[in-house]
Amino acid sequence: MSSSAAPASPVGRLRGLRPAWLNDPKVWRTEVLAGLVVALALIPEAISFSIIAGVDPAIGLFASFTMAVVISVVGGRRAMISAATGAVALVIAPLNREHGLGHLIAAVILAGVFQIVLGALGVAKLMRFIPRSVMVGFVNSLAILVFMAQIPEMRDVPWAVYPLIIGGLALMVFFPKITTVVPAPLVSIVILTVITLAAGIAVPTVGDKGALPSSLPVPGLPDVPFTLDTLTTIAPYAFAMALVGLMESLMTAKLVDEITDSHSSKTRESVGQGVANIVTGFFGGMGGCAMIGQTMINVKVSGARTRLSTFLAGAFLMVLCIVFGPIVSDIPMAALVAVMIMVSFATFDWHSIAPKTLKRMPAGEIVVMLATVAVVVTTHNLAIGVVVGSVTAMVIFAKRVAHLAEVASVTDPDGTTAVYRVTGQLFFASSNDLVGQFDYVNDPDKVVIDLSAARVWDASSVAALDAIETKYGRYGKTVEITGLDDRSAQLHGRLSGELTNH
Repeated sequence: MSSSAAPASPVGRLRGLRPAWLNDPKVWRTEVLAGLVVALALIPEAISFSIIAGVDPAIGLFASFTMAVVISVVGGRRAMISAATGAVALVIAPLNREHGLGHLIAAVILAGVFQIVLGALGVAKLMRFIPRSVMVGFVNSLAILVFMAQIPEMRDVPWAVYPLIIGGLALMVFFPKITTVVPAPLVSIVILTVITLAAGIAVPTVGDKGALPSSLPVPGLPDVPFTLDTLTTIAPYAFAMALVGLMESLMTAKLVDEITDSHSSKTRESVGQGVANIVTGFFGGMGGCAMIGQTMINVKVSGARTRLSTFLAGAFLMVLCIVFGPIVSDIPMAALVAVMIMVSFATFDWHSIAPKTLKRMPAGEIVVMLATVAVVVTTHNLAIGVVVGSVTAMVIFAKRVAHLAEVASVTDPDGTTAVYRVTGQLFFASSNDLVGQFDYVNDPDKVVIDLSAARVWDASSVAALDAIETKYGRYGKTVEITGLDDRSAQLHGRLSGELTNH
Protein backbone atom coordinates (compact mmCIF):
# COMPACT_ATOMS: atom_id res chain seq x y z
CA MET A 1 0.00 0.00 0.00
CA SER A 2 1.55 3.26 -1.09
CA SER A 3 1.47 6.31 1.08
CA SER A 4 1.78 9.99 0.25
CA ALA A 5 2.60 13.01 2.37
CA ALA A 6 -0.38 14.73 3.90
CA PRO A 7 -1.18 18.12 2.40
CA ALA A 8 0.13 21.04 4.40
CA SER A 9 -2.44 22.78 6.56
CA PRO A 10 -3.27 26.48 5.99
CA VAL A 11 -1.46 27.28 9.25
CA GLY A 12 1.61 25.40 8.04
CA ARG A 13 1.58 27.23 4.73
CA LEU A 14 1.34 30.58 6.52
CA ARG A 15 4.26 29.64 8.74
CA GLY A 16 6.29 28.89 5.63
CA LEU A 17 5.64 32.41 4.35
CA ARG A 18 6.75 34.07 7.59
CA PRO A 19 10.25 35.55 7.58
CA ALA A 20 12.73 33.69 9.76
CA TRP A 21 13.43 36.69 11.98
CA LEU A 22 9.90 36.52 13.42
CA ASN A 23 11.07 33.52 15.47
CA ASP A 24 14.25 35.22 16.71
CA PRO A 25 13.79 37.00 20.09
CA LYS A 26 17.09 38.87 19.64
CA VAL A 27 15.87 40.44 16.40
CA TRP A 28 12.56 41.36 18.04
CA ARG A 29 14.38 43.08 20.89
CA THR A 30 16.64 45.00 18.51
CA GLU A 31 13.77 46.12 16.27
CA VAL A 32 11.45 47.13 19.13
CA LEU A 33 14.09 49.15 20.98
CA ALA A 34 15.30 50.73 17.72
CA GLY A 35 11.74 51.80 16.90
CA LEU A 36 11.40 53.36 20.36
CA VAL A 37 14.65 55.34 20.03
CA VAL A 38 13.66 56.59 16.57
CA ALA A 39 10.19 57.59 17.81
CA LEU A 40 11.73 59.68 20.58
CA ALA A 41 14.08 61.34 18.08
CA LEU A 42 11.21 61.99 15.64
CA ILE A 43 9.15 64.09 18.04
CA PRO A 44 11.30 67.26 18.24
CA GLU A 45 12.25 66.96 14.56
CA ALA A 46 8.61 66.73 13.44
CA ILE A 47 7.68 69.70 15.61
CA SER A 48 10.60 71.74 14.23
CA PHE A 49 9.66 70.94 10.64
CA SER A 50 6.05 71.89 11.37
CA ILE A 51 7.28 75.30 12.47
CA ILE A 52 9.28 75.64 9.23
CA ALA A 53 6.18 74.79 7.20
CA GLY A 54 4.08 77.20 9.27
CA VAL A 55 1.61 74.58 10.55
CA ASP A 56 0.54 73.29 13.95
CA PRO A 57 3.02 70.77 15.49
CA ALA A 58 0.32 68.08 15.38
CA ILE A 59 0.37 68.28 11.54
CA GLY A 60 4.04 67.27 11.44
CA LEU A 61 3.61 64.56 14.08
CA PHE A 62 0.63 63.09 12.21
CA ALA A 63 2.71 63.07 9.02
CA SER A 64 5.58 61.25 10.72
CA PHE A 65 3.17 58.66 12.13
CA THR A 66 1.37 57.90 8.85
CA MET A 67 4.51 58.06 6.68
CA ALA A 68 6.42 55.58 8.88
CA VAL A 69 3.52 53.13 9.26
CA VAL A 70 2.55 53.12 5.57
CA ILE A 71 6.09 53.00 4.17
CA SER A 72 6.90 50.05 6.44
CA VAL A 73 4.40 48.06 4.38
CA VAL A 74 4.67 49.48 0.85
CA GLY A 75 8.28 50.75 0.78
CA GLY A 76 11.13 49.08 -1.05
CA ARG A 77 13.90 49.56 1.54
CA ARG A 78 13.61 47.70 4.84
CA ALA A 79 14.48 49.56 8.07
CA MET A 80 14.47 52.98 6.38
CA ILE A 81 12.55 55.71 8.23
CA SER A 82 10.21 58.07 6.38
CA ALA A 83 8.53 60.98 8.15
CA ALA A 84 8.03 64.74 7.96
CA THR A 85 11.27 66.33 6.72
CA GLY A 86 12.84 69.76 6.50
CA ALA A 87 13.34 69.56 2.74
CA VAL A 88 9.62 68.98 2.14
CA ALA A 89 8.71 71.65 4.70
CA LEU A 90 10.82 74.21 2.85
CA VAL A 91 9.14 73.39 -0.47
CA ILE A 92 5.55 73.66 0.75
CA ALA A 93 5.96 76.48 3.30
CA PRO A 94 5.27 79.25 0.72
CA LEU A 95 2.08 77.47 -0.41
CA ASN A 96 0.80 77.27 3.17
CA ARG A 97 1.73 80.90 3.81
CA GLU A 98 -0.03 82.21 0.70
CA HIS A 99 -3.03 79.87 0.37
CA GLY A 100 -3.53 78.08 3.69
CA LEU A 101 -3.46 74.56 5.13
CA GLY A 102 -6.11 73.17 2.75
CA HIS A 103 -3.96 73.85 -0.30
CA LEU A 104 -0.92 72.38 1.48
CA ILE A 105 -2.77 69.12 2.19
CA ALA A 106 -4.03 68.96 -1.41
CA ALA A 107 -0.45 69.48 -2.67
CA VAL A 108 0.79 66.59 -0.50
CA ILE A 109 -1.80 64.26 -2.05
CA LEU A 110 -0.96 65.43 -5.58
CA ALA A 111 2.76 65.02 -4.84
CA GLY A 112 2.05 61.42 -3.91
CA VAL A 113 0.31 60.89 -7.25
CA PHE A 114 3.30 62.39 -9.07
CA GLN A 115 5.66 60.08 -7.18
CA ILE A 116 3.66 57.00 -8.13
CA VAL A 117 3.71 58.07 -11.80
CA LEU A 118 7.45 58.85 -11.71
CA GLY A 119 8.13 55.55 -9.98
CA ALA A 120 6.12 53.64 -12.60
CA LEU A 121 8.05 55.45 -15.36
CA GLY A 122 11.33 54.16 -13.91
CA VAL A 123 12.79 57.35 -12.43
CA ALA A 124 14.64 55.17 -9.89
CA LYS A 125 16.87 53.87 -12.70
CA LEU A 126 18.47 57.33 -12.90
CA MET A 127 20.23 56.51 -9.61
CA ARG A 128 22.83 54.53 -11.55
CA PHE A 129 24.10 57.79 -13.06
CA ILE A 130 24.98 59.32 -9.68
CA PRO A 131 28.77 58.96 -9.24
CA ARG A 132 30.38 57.69 -6.06
CA SER A 133 31.99 61.09 -5.40
CA VAL A 134 28.51 62.66 -5.33
CA MET A 135 27.34 59.94 -2.95
CA VAL A 136 30.28 60.62 -0.61
CA GLY A 137 29.54 64.36 -0.77
CA PHE A 138 25.88 63.63 -0.06
CA VAL A 139 26.73 61.59 3.03
CA ASN A 140 29.24 64.13 4.36
CA SER A 141 26.93 67.09 3.77
CA LEU A 142 24.13 65.19 5.48
CA ALA A 143 26.33 64.70 8.54
CA ILE A 144 27.20 68.41 8.53
CA LEU A 145 23.52 69.43 8.23
CA VAL A 146 22.52 67.10 11.08
CA PHE A 147 25.20 68.69 13.27
CA MET A 148 24.31 72.24 12.20
CA ALA A 149 20.65 71.58 13.07
CA GLN A 150 21.73 71.00 16.67
CA ILE A 151 23.59 74.32 17.03
CA PRO A 152 20.44 76.40 17.74
CA GLU A 153 19.69 74.02 20.62
CA MET A 154 23.08 74.91 22.14
CA ARG A 155 22.76 78.70 21.85
CA ASP A 156 21.41 80.94 24.62
CA VAL A 157 20.62 77.99 26.90
CA PRO A 158 21.30 77.34 30.60
CA TRP A 159 24.84 76.20 31.35
CA ALA A 160 23.54 72.81 32.51
CA VAL A 161 22.73 71.90 28.89
CA TYR A 162 26.40 71.49 28.01
CA PRO A 163 27.37 68.92 30.67
CA LEU A 164 24.16 67.03 29.84
CA ILE A 165 25.17 66.84 26.16
CA ILE A 166 28.70 65.76 27.06
CA GLY A 167 27.32 63.15 29.47
CA GLY A 168 24.93 61.85 26.81
CA LEU A 169 27.79 61.49 24.31
CA ALA A 170 29.94 59.71 26.90
CA LEU A 171 27.11 57.26 27.63
CA MET A 172 26.69 56.44 23.94
CA VAL A 173 30.43 55.89 23.50
CA PHE A 174 31.10 53.76 26.59
CA PHE A 175 27.79 51.98 27.32
CA PRO A 176 28.09 49.61 24.28
CA LYS A 177 31.36 48.34 25.82
CA ILE A 178 29.27 47.04 28.74
CA THR A 179 26.33 45.62 26.76
CA THR A 180 24.59 46.05 23.43
CA VAL A 181 21.31 44.49 24.55
CA VAL A 182 19.74 47.94 24.93
CA PRO A 183 20.58 50.69 22.39
CA ALA A 184 22.93 53.25 23.92
CA PRO A 185 20.86 56.23 22.65
CA LEU A 186 17.81 54.95 24.56
CA VAL A 187 19.89 54.52 27.72
CA SER A 188 21.26 58.03 27.29
CA ILE A 189 17.78 59.56 26.87
CA VAL A 190 16.35 57.75 29.91
CA ILE A 191 19.29 58.53 32.22
CA LEU A 192 19.47 62.23 31.28
CA THR A 193 15.70 62.59 31.71
CA VAL A 194 15.81 60.98 35.17
CA ILE A 195 18.72 63.21 36.22
CA THR A 196 17.04 66.44 35.12
CA LEU A 197 13.73 65.53 36.78
CA ALA A 198 15.26 64.22 40.00
CA ALA A 199 17.61 67.16 40.41
CA GLY A 200 15.07 69.73 39.24
CA ILE A 201 17.43 71.05 36.56
CA ALA A 202 15.72 73.70 34.44
CA VAL A 203 16.70 73.06 30.81
CA PRO A 204 14.76 73.20 27.49
CA THR A 205 12.57 70.13 27.01
CA VAL A 206 10.62 68.50 24.19
CA GLY A 207 7.45 70.12 25.54
CA ASP A 208 8.96 73.55 24.90
CA LYS A 209 8.89 72.80 21.17
CA GLY A 210 5.10 72.64 21.05
CA ALA A 211 2.04 70.81 22.30
CA LEU A 212 1.79 67.10 21.53
CA PRO A 213 -1.45 65.76 19.98
CA SER A 214 -3.95 64.12 22.32
CA SER A 215 -5.85 61.98 19.78
CA LEU A 216 -5.28 60.01 16.57
CA PRO A 217 -5.64 61.76 13.20
CA VAL A 218 -8.98 61.42 11.40
CA PRO A 219 -9.15 60.90 7.60
CA GLY A 220 -10.83 63.52 5.45
CA LEU A 221 -10.66 65.53 2.23
CA PRO A 222 -8.61 68.73 2.00
CA ASP A 223 -10.64 71.90 2.53
CA VAL A 224 -10.18 73.39 -0.96
CA PRO A 225 -12.43 74.04 -3.96
CA PHE A 226 -11.98 71.18 -6.44
CA THR A 227 -11.36 73.45 -9.45
CA LEU A 228 -8.79 73.86 -12.21
CA ASP A 229 -7.57 77.02 -10.49
CA THR A 230 -6.73 75.02 -7.35
CA LEU A 231 -4.92 72.42 -9.44
CA THR A 232 -2.78 75.01 -11.23
CA THR A 233 -1.95 76.60 -7.87
CA ILE A 234 -0.79 73.44 -6.12
CA ALA A 235 0.75 71.55 -9.08
CA PRO A 236 4.16 73.34 -9.15
CA TYR A 237 4.61 72.87 -5.39
CA ALA A 238 3.43 69.26 -5.58
CA PHE A 239 5.84 68.42 -8.41
CA ALA A 240 8.76 70.07 -6.60
CA MET A 241 7.87 68.15 -3.44
CA ALA A 242 7.64 64.89 -5.41
CA LEU A 243 11.11 65.38 -6.93
CA VAL A 244 12.78 66.45 -3.68
CA GLY A 245 11.14 63.61 -1.76
CA LEU A 246 12.15 60.98 -4.30
CA MET A 247 15.71 62.29 -4.54
CA GLU A 248 16.25 62.17 -0.78
CA SER A 249 14.47 58.83 -0.39
CA LEU A 250 16.37 57.08 -3.18
CA MET A 251 19.72 58.45 -2.04
CA THR A 252 18.97 57.31 1.50
CA ALA A 253 17.92 53.88 0.25
CA LYS A 254 21.19 53.58 -1.67
CA LEU A 255 23.13 54.56 1.44
CA VAL A 256 21.32 51.96 3.57
CA ASP A 257 22.00 49.36 0.86
CA GLU A 258 25.72 49.98 1.29
CA ILE A 259 25.60 50.00 5.10
CA THR A 260 23.61 46.75 5.33
CA ASP A 261 25.20 45.12 2.25
CA SER A 262 21.74 44.31 0.90
CA HIS A 263 19.61 45.22 -2.12
CA SER A 264 16.37 47.19 -2.19
CA SER A 265 13.77 47.89 -4.87
CA LYS A 266 14.12 51.57 -5.77
CA THR A 267 11.03 51.43 -8.00
CA ARG A 268 8.93 50.02 -5.17
CA GLU A 269 10.36 52.66 -2.86
CA SER A 270 9.40 55.43 -5.32
CA VAL A 271 5.84 54.17 -5.61
CA GLY A 272 5.70 53.51 -1.87
CA GLN A 273 6.69 57.11 -1.09
CA GLY A 274 3.79 58.23 -3.28
CA VAL A 275 1.31 55.95 -1.54
CA ALA A 276 2.55 57.10 1.89
CA ASN A 277 2.17 60.77 0.95
CA ILE A 278 -1.36 60.22 -0.38
CA VAL A 279 -2.39 58.48 2.85
CA THR A 280 -0.65 61.18 4.88
CA GLY A 281 -2.50 63.90 2.99
CA PHE A 282 -5.90 62.31 3.60
CA PHE A 283 -5.04 62.13 7.31
CA GLY A 284 -4.16 65.83 7.39
CA GLY A 285 -0.36 65.47 7.53
CA MET A 286 2.22 67.71 5.87
CA GLY A 287 3.83 64.92 3.85
CA GLY A 288 7.44 63.83 3.94
CA CYS A 289 10.10 61.46 2.65
CA ALA A 290 12.99 59.37 3.95
CA MET A 291 14.71 60.87 7.00
CA ILE A 292 18.42 60.28 6.79
CA GLY A 293 19.30 61.17 10.37
CA GLN A 294 16.62 58.95 11.90
CA THR A 295 17.42 56.19 9.40
CA MET A 296 21.03 56.27 10.58
CA ILE A 297 19.83 56.00 14.20
CA ASN A 298 17.72 53.01 13.22
CA VAL A 299 20.20 51.18 10.98
CA LYS A 300 23.69 52.23 11.99
CA VAL A 301 23.33 53.06 15.69
CA SER A 302 20.56 50.67 16.78
CA GLY A 303 21.24 47.86 14.30
CA ALA A 304 17.69 47.47 12.95
CA ARG A 305 17.27 45.56 9.69
CA THR A 306 13.54 44.86 9.18
CA ARG A 307 10.28 46.66 8.44
CA LEU A 308 9.19 46.12 12.04
CA SER A 309 11.41 48.92 13.36
CA THR A 310 9.98 51.34 10.79
CA PHE A 311 6.40 50.41 11.66
CA LEU A 312 7.06 50.63 15.40
CA ALA A 313 8.77 54.02 15.04
CA GLY A 314 5.50 55.42 13.73
CA ALA A 315 3.31 53.48 16.15
CA PHE A 316 5.44 54.37 19.18
CA LEU A 317 5.41 58.01 18.08
CA MET A 318 1.64 58.23 18.45
CA VAL A 319 1.63 56.17 21.67
CA LEU A 320 4.29 58.42 23.19
CA CYS A 321 2.39 61.57 22.18
CA ILE A 322 -1.11 60.45 23.19
CA VAL A 323 -0.52 58.14 26.16
CA PHE A 324 2.81 59.33 27.56
CA GLY A 325 2.68 62.94 26.40
CA PRO A 326 3.46 64.49 29.82
CA ILE A 327 6.47 62.21 30.31
CA VAL A 328 7.81 62.73 26.78
CA SER A 329 7.39 66.49 27.18
CA ASP A 330 9.87 66.34 30.09
CA ILE A 331 12.69 64.78 28.01
CA PRO A 332 15.53 67.33 27.91
CA MET A 333 16.43 68.50 24.41
CA ALA A 334 20.06 68.01 25.44
CA ALA A 335 19.52 64.24 25.37
CA LEU A 336 18.21 64.31 21.80
CA VAL A 337 20.92 66.77 20.72
CA ALA A 338 23.54 64.32 21.99
CA VAL A 339 21.94 61.51 19.99
CA MET A 340 21.93 63.57 16.78
CA ILE A 341 25.55 64.68 17.28
CA MET A 342 26.53 61.03 17.61
CA VAL A 343 24.56 60.28 14.43
CA SER A 344 26.35 63.04 12.51
CA PHE A 345 29.74 61.77 13.69
CA ALA A 346 28.90 58.17 12.71
CA THR A 347 27.46 59.23 9.34
CA PHE A 348 30.41 61.34 8.15
CA ASP A 349 32.81 59.44 5.90
CA TRP A 350 36.05 60.33 7.68
CA HIS A 351 38.07 58.12 5.36
CA SER A 352 37.11 60.37 2.41
CA ILE A 353 38.98 63.36 3.85
CA ALA A 354 42.02 61.50 5.18
CA PRO A 355 45.26 62.94 3.67
CA LYS A 356 46.22 59.48 2.39
CA THR A 357 42.92 59.20 0.52
CA LEU A 358 43.03 62.75 -0.88
CA LYS A 359 46.54 62.18 -2.27
CA ARG A 360 45.38 59.16 -4.29
CA MET A 361 41.99 60.53 -5.35
CA PRO A 362 41.74 62.15 -8.83
CA ALA A 363 41.41 65.94 -8.52
CA GLY A 364 38.14 65.93 -10.45
CA GLU A 365 36.47 63.59 -7.96
CA ILE A 366 37.59 65.73 -5.04
CA VAL A 367 36.08 68.78 -6.78
CA VAL A 368 32.78 66.94 -7.28
CA MET A 369 32.64 65.88 -3.62
CA LEU A 370 33.43 69.40 -2.40
CA ALA A 371 30.91 70.96 -4.81
CA THR A 372 28.18 68.64 -3.54
CA VAL A 373 28.97 69.44 0.10
CA ALA A 374 29.24 73.19 -0.52
CA VAL A 375 25.89 73.42 -2.33
CA VAL A 376 24.02 71.27 0.19
CA VAL A 377 25.40 73.14 3.20
CA THR A 378 24.69 76.51 1.55
CA THR A 379 21.15 75.73 0.36
CA HIS A 380 20.23 73.19 3.08
CA ASN A 381 18.74 71.17 0.23
CA LEU A 382 20.20 67.71 -0.42
CA ALA A 383 18.43 67.37 -3.77
CA ILE A 384 20.00 70.55 -5.21
CA GLY A 385 23.42 69.41 -4.03
CA VAL A 386 23.05 66.03 -5.69
CA VAL A 387 21.98 67.62 -8.99
CA VAL A 388 24.85 70.14 -8.94
CA GLY A 389 27.35 67.43 -7.99
CA SER A 390 26.14 65.12 -10.76
CA VAL A 391 26.28 67.89 -13.38
CA THR A 392 29.80 68.83 -12.20
CA ALA A 393 30.85 65.19 -12.51
CA MET A 394 29.43 65.01 -16.05
CA VAL A 395 31.27 68.17 -17.12
CA ILE A 396 34.56 66.89 -15.71
CA PHE A 397 34.01 63.50 -17.34
CA ALA A 398 33.19 65.11 -20.71
CA LYS A 399 36.38 67.21 -20.54
CA ARG A 400 38.40 64.16 -19.61
CA VAL A 401 37.17 62.01 -22.49
CA ALA A 402 36.95 64.80 -25.08
CA HIS A 403 40.55 64.18 -26.13
CA LEU A 404 40.59 60.40 -25.83
CA ALA A 405 40.12 59.87 -29.57
CA GLU A 406 43.56 59.72 -31.20
CA VAL A 407 44.42 59.95 -34.90
CA ALA A 408 47.65 58.45 -36.29
CA SER A 409 48.55 58.89 -39.99
CA VAL A 410 50.55 56.47 -42.15
CA THR A 411 51.21 57.11 -45.85
CA ASP A 412 51.74 54.00 -47.97
CA PRO A 413 55.16 53.54 -49.66
CA ASP A 414 54.08 54.55 -53.19
CA GLY A 415 52.59 57.79 -51.87
CA THR A 416 49.16 57.33 -53.45
CA THR A 417 47.14 56.70 -50.31
CA ALA A 418 47.05 58.30 -46.85
CA VAL A 419 45.86 55.99 -44.07
CA TYR A 420 44.56 57.45 -40.81
CA ARG A 421 43.95 55.12 -37.88
CA VAL A 422 41.46 56.48 -35.34
CA THR A 423 41.52 55.04 -31.82
CA GLY A 424 38.94 55.71 -29.09
CA GLN A 425 35.27 56.47 -28.57
CA LEU A 426 33.67 58.97 -30.93
CA PHE A 427 30.79 60.97 -29.45
CA PHE A 428 29.73 64.62 -29.20
CA ALA A 429 32.69 65.64 -26.99
CA SER A 430 35.56 63.71 -28.57
CA SER A 431 34.44 64.19 -32.20
CA ASN A 432 34.76 67.99 -31.98
CA ASP A 433 38.55 67.80 -32.35
CA LEU A 434 38.46 65.10 -35.03
CA VAL A 435 38.04 67.36 -38.08
CA GLY A 436 41.22 69.33 -37.37
CA GLN A 437 43.55 66.32 -37.29
CA PHE A 438 43.78 65.68 -41.06
CA ASP A 439 46.11 67.25 -43.67
CA TYR A 440 43.55 68.12 -46.33
CA VAL A 441 45.96 70.08 -48.58
CA ASN A 442 49.02 67.81 -48.68
CA ASP A 443 47.46 64.36 -48.50
CA PRO A 444 47.38 62.24 -51.70
CA ASP A 445 44.19 61.83 -53.74
CA LYS A 446 43.00 58.77 -51.82
CA VAL A 447 42.46 58.82 -48.08
CA VAL A 448 41.51 55.83 -45.90
CA ILE A 449 40.13 56.38 -42.38
CA ASP A 450 40.45 53.16 -40.38
CA LEU A 451 37.91 53.02 -37.52
CA SER A 452 38.54 49.40 -36.50
CA ALA A 453 39.89 50.62 -33.14
CA ALA A 454 37.13 53.20 -32.64
CA ARG A 455 33.38 53.26 -32.16
CA VAL A 456 30.80 55.75 -33.42
CA TRP A 457 28.22 56.57 -30.76
CA ASP A 458 26.10 59.49 -31.94
CA ALA A 459 25.05 61.86 -34.73
CA SER A 460 27.81 64.35 -33.82
CA SER A 461 30.43 61.76 -34.75
CA VAL A 462 28.71 60.97 -38.05
CA ALA A 463 28.50 64.70 -38.80
CA ALA A 464 32.25 65.03 -38.09
CA LEU A 465 33.05 62.19 -40.52
CA ASP A 466 30.82 63.84 -43.15
CA ALA A 467 32.66 67.14 -42.63
CA ILE A 468 36.02 65.40 -43.17
CA GLU A 469 34.77 63.87 -46.43
CA THR A 470 33.41 67.26 -47.55
CA LYS A 471 36.69 69.05 -46.86
CA TYR A 472 38.70 66.45 -48.76
CA GLY A 473 36.15 66.66 -51.58
CA ARG A 474 36.91 70.36 -52.03
CA TYR A 475 40.42 69.34 -53.05
CA GLY A 476 39.19 66.60 -55.38
CA LYS A 477 40.18 63.82 -53.04
CA THR A 478 38.19 60.72 -52.07
CA VAL A 479 37.72 59.27 -48.61
CA GLU A 480 37.08 55.65 -47.71
CA ILE A 481 35.93 54.79 -44.19
CA THR A 482 36.77 51.26 -43.11
CA GLY A 483 36.69 49.08 -39.99
CA LEU A 484 33.29 50.11 -38.67
CA ASP A 485 31.72 47.57 -36.33
CA ASP A 486 28.11 46.54 -36.97
CA ARG A 487 26.49 49.12 -34.71
CA SER A 488 28.71 51.95 -35.91
CA ALA A 489 28.18 50.98 -39.54
CA GLN A 490 24.44 50.90 -39.06
CA LEU A 491 24.40 54.35 -37.44
CA HIS A 492 26.77 55.80 -40.05
CA GLY A 493 24.79 54.32 -42.92
CA ARG A 494 21.52 55.72 -41.58
CA LEU A 495 22.74 59.28 -40.86
CA SER A 496 25.62 59.97 -43.24
CA GLY A 497 24.73 62.73 -45.69
CA GLU A 498 21.46 63.50 -43.85
CA LEU A 499 22.74 65.84 -41.16
CA THR A 500 23.53 68.95 -43.21
CA ASN A 501 21.69 70.93 -45.88
CA HIS A 502 23.12 70.63 -49.41
